[in-house]
Amino acid sequence: MAQDKKIAVLGDGGWGTTLAIHLYNKGYAVSLWGAFADYVAYLDKKRINTKFLNGIKIPKDILITHDIKKAVQDAHLIIVAIPSQFLRKTIRRLKKIDLSEKIIVSVTKGIEHPTLLRMTEVIHEELGKNKKLAVLSGPTIAQEVARGIPTTAVVATHDQNLNKYLQDVFMTERFRIYTNDDVIGVELGGSLKNIIAISCGISDGLGFGTNAKAAILTRGLVEITRLGMAMGAKKETFFGLSGLGDLATTCMSPYSRNRFVGEQIGKGKKLKDVISHMQMIAEGITTTQAAYQLSKKYKVEMPITCEVYKVIYKNKSPLKAVKDLMTREKKEE
Repeated sequence: MAQDKKIAVLGDGGWGTTLAIHLYNKGYAVSLWGAFADYVAYLDKKRINTKFLNGIKIPKDILITHDIKKAVQDAHLIIVAIPSQFLRKTIRRLKKIDLSEKIIVSVTKGIEHPTLLRMTEVIHEELGKNKKLAVLSGPTIAQEVARGIPTTAVVATHDQNLNKYLQDVFMTERFRIYTNDDVIGVELGGSLKNIIAISCGISDGLGFGTNAKAAILTRGLVEITRLGMAMGAKKETFFGLSGLGDLATTCMSPYSRNRFVGEQIGKGKKLKDVISHMQMIAEGITTTQAAYQLSKKYKVEMPITCEVYKVIYKNKSPLKAVKDLMTREKKEE
């Protein structure tokens, strides 16, 4: 593997910054692009991402820039760490640049609304079907990875040679990478788990216990799997790192933005007030809307997702949502 090759990371949030540092430490030349010029200038000077990854030093040799052309110039690999609602707009900026020999890896977890497209579908739609494209996903809390805490993730693409190459690019003794060819399942697992994390947060906010959280996590996995299979994913993918692994982490971690949002709603706060005080984006909010529409489109039963949607978008009482879930028609497991 040629360690002198350059990697560009688009997105200076917590995960993008973590991956930039991680790959720099592996010996790559790394650039980190941010959308907001003022914050990019601050990062370049301060060398600590105080908003999204506080306490972690960014090496001085990582190029931090607001110039997207400069960021991707000479890069053989582009990592896309842009929030889902801004991804298409950012990818369009790459269309004027020669990307013919470049590999793109999406680490964005979300579903575009209102198109209901997965992130790789958005990228392919903008850059063409022939683009070398992969997904990196799994239970990867940025703060933990940045601190060198053992973590596992999965890279997914239909090209097995590319899978193995990317496995080598990202893998270290503290960041173990598996490969998968189920791109649909890996993407959906990473996106839909955020809805269940909001639900677990609501449970926490209401003061419920471990029993309730275990029930939400377990039954949430069932409905994620149902929708995923209806959309062409493999059932077993949802019991792997990008499914159950990511779901468990996001539902339990104190760093989880989506669990936090749910917790605040469970405590009686309004969604708009919760969001207004957050620096980072909780992808589960827009993903809930997209998943609710996908459940209707594919005629898949998703009761937890449906209730989270009603709480967020229809102002339904969280306690009423819990009662309606608990008193549904009796069923076999």
